[in-house]
Amino acid sequence: PEMEAFEMGHLWFANQLYKEGLVNDPPWYQICLGIPWGAPANTSAMKTMADMVPKEGMWAGFGIGRHEMPMVAQAVLLGGNVRVGLEDNLYLEKGVFASNGQLVEKAVRIVEDLGAKILTPSETRETLKLKKHF
Repeated sequence: PEMEAFEMGHLWFANQLYKEGLVNDPPWYQICLGIPWGAPANTSAMKTMADMVPKEGMWAGFGIGRHEMPMVAQAVLLGGNVRVGLEDNLYLEKGVFASNGQLVEKAVRIVEDLGAKILTPSETRETLKLKKHF
């Protein structure tokens, strides 16, 4: 299951659900930063929240709007995974609308420039324990 956390209390709650056995397997934690009245999009917030993920859990970090790509880099540097897309950010750069493909390409460049590996679709399915349906 995927658990989105917009602030630390959401992680505490997700961890409690997992501890009580109400969530099968360790959840996939999405650490969302930069939402008004949520955790700010900065290194300290991402690190604090990532440190709350159980050892057996996996996480991705992302930022909303102009924070999207800086948080891609931060998540990689902290050992997490990344998420990008038009759901979180409409722009490739200030004033320039993006496509999902352009956002993914930009994130891939950042991830690879930092020395991390992009998983293939097959590796991603295996990591997330997803069944192949075709």
